[in-house]
Amino acid sequence: MSSESQNLSIYSDSNNRLYSRFVSTLLTQAERTKDVFIHTSAYLVCIAMVQVATVMVALSLEPNPAPVIVGLVTFAVYMGDRISDVDTDELSNPNQSSFVRRHKSVLSVSTAAAYGLAIAISVLGGPIALLVTLIPGVFWILYASDWLPTLGSYFKRLKEILVVNSAIVALAWAISLVFLPLAFADAAFTPVAAVVFFYYFLDTFVNTEIPNVNDVEADEAIGVSTLPVVFGVDRTRQIAYGLDVFLVGFVVFAYLRGLLTGVLTIAILLGLGYALVLAAFVGRTEHEGRLGIAGEAKHLFVMAIILALSSAGF
Repeated sequence: MSSESQNLSIYSDSNNRLYSRFVSTLLTQAERTKDVFIHTSAYLVCIAMVQVATVMVALSLEPNPAPVIVGLVTFAVYMGDRISDVDTDELSNPNQSSFVRRHKSVLSVSTAAAYGLAIAISVLGGPIALLVTLIPGVFWILYASDWLPTLGSYFKRLKEILVVNSAIVALAWAISLVFLPLAFADAAFTPVAAVVFFYYFLDTFVNTEIPNVNDVEADEAIGVSTLPVVFGVDRTRQIAYGLDVFLVGFVVFAYLRGLLTGVLTIAILLGLGYALVLAAFVGRTEHEGRLGIAGEAKHLFVMAIILALSSAGF
């Protein structure tokens, strides 16, 4: 009887060790997957594709390759930026910087391949689609890289100017999000498109400044002026509030003018409510990086609302 109990105990201990090893391996793989998803900007790729899909819904456009192209360009530009800024990011985001250093060769090849594929697909949409696809890359080359040092020196000075730096980023992405699906659909730039363009421009501006709260020391060290650097974190939070509230009024005005559908208006307003809640945490959390990701994820929330309301027959 004693021998049987001992065998059962050994069997139980063995199972516990196997279970612990399995859980440990699973958690390790999950952590590595999360690092890849975050540090390669893969999550931004998904969000950018959803943003383009939202534009296509708002403008009643037929399905086209625009979301795929914008996703590829997003990966290429953001990953290229992280590779070129690997030294300066060491202070503000050491984990990301370490990841990029370890996988620099693979990431560099992937970046070039992604943009090359995006350009190849954009050719199918004609010269305007190709031009729009090139815009984020051209902006990045002039604005953040060392590929064209003479011409780039002028644009790099723009990166140091308050508001202008974030406005350039917002403009490049707003153009891509709105004009690329229009180019593929051979559709005109209508008042509705103008509303969507302005919304994405201002929204991207806010989402560009919020992560800067986590980069204050690094930005000060390299002479970059951002809202948190110049005005402080508290004032930045108030500015984010103000811009989001302004967007609420703008969206309501566009709806009353008949430029936005009820479903789209409700979804965007709920998304802005979500953004206002997040803005309350700016400078009040130790996880500013996660706050920036949550802010970008708002667009997934907006699309989920659109799908839910549409499925319900609204």
